[in-house]
Amino acid sequence: MPFHVTPDATFAQVLAAADRPLIGMWVCSGSSVAAEICAGSGLDWVLVDVEHSPNGLESVLSQLQVIGAYPVTAMVRLPVNDTVLIKQYLDLGAQNLLLPMVNSAQEAQEAVAATRYPPEGVRGVGAALARASRWNRIPDYLAQAAATISVTVQIESTTAVEAVEDILAVDGVDAIFVGPSDLAASMGVLGQQEHPEVVAAVERCLAAAATAGKPAGVNAFNPGMARRYMAAGAAFVLVGADVALLARSSEALAAEFIAAPSKESRLG
Repeated sequence: MPFHVTPDATFAQVLAAADRPLIGMWVCSGSSVAAEICAGSGLDWVLVDVEHSPNGLESVLSQLQVIGAYPVTAMVRLPVNDTVLIKQYLDLGAQNLLLPMVNSAQEAQEAVAATRYPPEGVRGVGAALARASRWNRIPDYLAQAAATISVTVQIESTTAVEAVEDILAVDGVDAIFVGPSDLAASMGVLGQQEHPEVVAAVERCLAAAATAGKPAGVNAFNPGMARRYMAAGAAFVLVGADVALLARSSEALAAEFIAAPSKESRLG
């Protein structure tokens, strides 16, 4: 007879059980090999990116399968807050979603509704065909599906910062995640994620989340900024990315072992 399957703990449940901030990294390469390497690193969570990476349903599926062999939590960032895409990624087994560019409570409500079956939401019913239910090997999946999913919305514009309290108040939003890069762009300081006004906006969101009793996270590749945000209340932080680590490390190898051309050789 078939195995009965128990869903993994959601990111929200893992956060609730944690006694320290959870540290994670991006997986942006589209490679299941890279995803498996990162999953076995000892970090708490990995974020498989679809918004700015060469990923689609099939490649995310393979990455979720290899990550699932390790004691690490997987989250998937979709390219857009879209009902159809949310349905598809949920059905292939993504339990923890990060939805970008959520700028209002209304958009947050729409995101949550897309993850819930009627009458609470608008998610299409295809569980018998889907990895989400392990093809109906998770007992009573339809009734418990909402409890197997966590929804994190991304705050990355001045509009979203101004509405952060209303977004946090939306039932079903489990956490917020602040993106300093797009936030800096929306504030007119493109590329200056550590601009004082950007940092103040991030910390305003962290404080609002603490008041609302919900966890907040942030992207911070600078170790000093990561520690500052954790001290300010960030419950989860992304501190690196597979592609960035490969780029910087390969550059370091070149710098160490290949002599820079002399001025004379450059001039011919």
